[in-house]
Amino acid sequence: MTEAAFGWRYVAYQASNDLVPFYPLYAVLFADSGLSEADIAVLLSLWMVAGLVLEVPSGALADTLSRRKLLMFGTLARATGFTLWVVWPTMLGFTIGFVLWALEESLNSGTSEALLYDELAALGVEQNYQRWASRTYTAALAAQLTATLSAAPLFAWGGYPLIAAVSVGAGLVGVALVASMPERPRVEKVDGGWRHWLSMLRSGSVEAGRSPLVRRRVLVYAVLVAGTALDEAFPLLAVEVGVATALVPLVIGATVLGQLGGSALGGRRMADRPLAGVLLAATGMIVAGALAGSVWGFVPIALGYGGLQYGIVLADAKLQASVEGPARATVTSVAGLGAGIGALGSYALWGAVAEFHGNGLGVAAIALLLLPAVVLLAYRTPGAKTR
Repeated sequence: MTEAAFGWRYVAYQASNDLVPFYPLYAVLFADSGLSEADIAVLLSLWMVAGLVLEVPSGALADTLSRRKLLMFGTLARATGFTLWVVWPTMLGFTIGFVLWALEESLNSGTSEALLYDELAALGVEQNYQRWASRTYTAALAAQLTATLSAAPLFAWGGYPLIAAVSVGAGLVGVALVASMPERPRVEKVDGGWRHWLSMLRSGSVEAGRSPLVRRRVLVYAVLVAGTALDEAFPLLAVEVGVATALVPLVIGATVLGQLGGSALGGRRMADRPLAGVLLAATGMIVAGALAGSVWGFVPIALGYGGLQYGIVLADAKLQASVEGPARATVTSVAGLGAGIGALGSYALWGAVAEFHGNGLGVAAIALLLLPAVVLLAYRTPGAKTR
């Protein structure tokens, strides 16, 4: 299979994986089914904790078994969870659905990036990973935006059953796309089975922690992805500055467009120190917009969010290029685990600050957590190689 044939299948798969109109409505479904705010908070916490627990072990699994099959299994698991939500709308049904969704996210995180990089490497074009990653992020964000905008008319036409059917159908398309991709053998399974999984878990964790370059790439990626926790605060900030509830989705759409722009530009390479400058400027724009106290503050926020997304695309590519061992998916999952923990910290900081000083200062506080990535990119370890 040619690079283009494989690459566009991969891009289409990731886009279909984000074409989920359940995104903006699942909390409403829970409330309509009789769950309280406390119940919903428990479900969301369980979702996040399950994802964190499964993140690294699933990465080692992806370095042991077929990555294609794991992606297919994860997508089918999430589709099963969405179906459960509609046919069994109870606390237990929602809990099982969220665990299955967390399983899918953990199986996708690290696995999909490793599959893309290693298949491009097998074709001798691994230097094109950043270009395909940029296209993938852009397509996924466009799919998210499409799913969000389509949720209201879909619900009007067919309620939650139609929302679930479209979400499941998009997943099945993704399964078919993954099934059509090639996957070449990566390593010889000397020990096999359980011992091989432990070997990959150990190898990836050690490389992520001991290699100075890989450790720096993991930390930068984790900090930047954790910064996307800003998503959850934007709607409340919009309401706080006077945006009518009905218009909030349009304002939030501006930040998604900013991300789309950052992803589209992600194919352009940039050295670490200039990238640090871009991210410093992005942080400043988000902070300034959050403190503006006006809906017009979302203009610099959208631009800054675009800069953050550009940084995420490059951080992903730089991380993949730095990995030298056989446990690529595990290393990437370690970065994903760091991002999840960082997001939890961001939520806690936002809640504490916003409770007493408003959402503007809360958003600004989260944005300032991007500064460690700026420092890591600006600082070059003496004698360390860069990629």
